[in-house]
Amino acid sequence: MPVHFSTIPEEIKPEMEELAPSDEFWMGEALKEAQLAFDQQEVPIGAVLVFDNQIVARSGNRTLRDQDPTAHAEIVTLREAARVLGNHRLVGTKLYVTLEPCAMCAGALIQARVASLVYGASDPKAGAVHSHFEICTTAFLNHRVEVLSGVRDLECAAILQQFFRARRKQPLL
Repeated sequence: MPVHFSTIPEEIKPEMEELAPSDEFWMGEALKEAQLAFDQQEVPIGAVLVFDNQIVARSGNRTLRDQDPTAHAEIVTLREAARVLGNHRLVGTKLYVTLEPCAMCAGALIQARVASLVYGASDPKAGAVHSHFEICTTAFLNHRVEVLSGVRDLECAAILQQFFRARRKQPLL
């Protein structure tokens, strides 16, 4: 999948290079979180939130561990970042996540005022950034998130495919 930007109206679109040198590195950190989630039998999605070129918070999916349907990697990461930074507004931050966020997570990015989202694999079933909705860039919300997709997308998709292939081979209980 080629890397592309969302269609954000030019008057509000921040400047962003095609692919900043650090985007692949930070996505690698998100992939580490996805692997940790995989090792815990969680759906292997990982996220890291970066501010001033440092990771503020990181997590993989924790829905099973926490018995919380909202404990997606993005939500857990945003919660921890807000705690660490002492502010529910995460202005100037950049979230790296291995899979296109769902509607809940995309909405949380808007509420937190995250500046940029970089994701790896598209989610044709539940993606709410490009695949089905354009929550992060819609003109009728009070904040827009700059979006870059397709960063290390093959690796991000591969860990999910491996997880679900293994899950389908397990006997039903």
